[in-house]
Amino acid sequence: MDAFALYRLPHADWCTLVGQNGMPVSLPSLRLLDGECGYVISPFTSMTGLPTVLIRADVVMRYSTADVSRSIHELDFSLERVDHPVDGECREAYHEDFCRFQRTFSSSHILKLVLARTHEVAHRGTDPLLLFEHACKRYPEAFVTLFSAPQCGMWLMATPEVLLTHDDTCWHTMALAGTMRYSDPLPTWSQKNVNEQAYVSRYINECLARYCHDVNMNGPYTTRAGNLVHLRTDFSFSLNGDTRVGELLHSLHPTPAVCGLPKQEAQQFIMDNESIDRSYYSGFSGPFNLGGQTALYVSLRCMRILADRYSLYAGGGILPQSEESLEWDETAAKMQAMLSLID
Repeated sequence: MDAFALYRLPHADWCTLVGQNGMPVSLPSLRLLDGECGYVISPFTSMTGLPTVLIRADVVMRYSTADVSRSIHELDFSLERVDHPVDGECREAYHEDFCRFQRTFSSSHILKLVLARTHEVAHRGTDPLLLFEHACKRYPEAFVTLFSAPQCGMWLMATPEVLLTHDDTCWHTMALAGTMRYSDPLPTWSQKNVNEQAYVSRYINECLARYCHDVNMNGPYTTRAGNLVHLRTDFSFSLNGDTRVGELLHSLHPTPAVCGLPKQEAQQFIMDNESIDRSYYSGFSGPFNLGGQTALYVSLRCMRILADRYSLYAGGGILPQSEESLEWDETAAKMQAMLSLID
């Protein structure tokens, strides 16, 4: 197979393999997804050399998550090599980015930005299927996926955040923002986290108002994802009769949870000023109209798997009152989702 995606839906005890023979389709716009079916992989922002990828379902197979690493033998795990040395923590680069992001609040009408960073871990050999299996066991509440395509490379993620799903009755999305380490009892949510979650919820509600009806909102409430807790608001809705799913995705993505507000200004600022290349981190992936199922999740708690290293990604929302040390610690806590699998 030239491209594949292996995924496990939250709380399922089975996983699905989708494979394609030949080059997957590259789509320059999410609007072009309508009428398609397969497994979708979309970046933070589509551009030349960084397309939305659609893996067509030439092969669809189902496996038990308990022994998937011993059941699948037909996948190609030839991994990419990069020619730069393994980076360290890149603390100074993060500091410079944080200061640059903070300065823009006083010179623009941007309300929120999301600052991301990477961390690389060297390895001498890896079994991606075993990592996938461990992720399924460790994070039963997450959407876990391992995918590979020539356009994007190989990635593993265990993400808690729904972008767009569909069941027999309606569509669903969520606002997931605000982060603390899990403890018992939980401390009170800070005003910064409350404000951040409110921004995301308001944005999603405004998007849905343009394309949907019968919108129901539940939250915010505290939800746990591994070693972290977040503030979450759930939305269920029906699409208007003339609404196309690709158009709704174009409007929703990227949400303020991974980008900022206002959306276009924040997205452009990140592309111009963030020191890392996000690539497919903070995009989304999942089955799209595959056997009637759509389950798209934001690409968080993820890493790119290379021939000699793992590149881990994490980010956090920056508001005028944000403190750099706390934001750095938040990204470190989020990276633990993948680091624990490597360890």
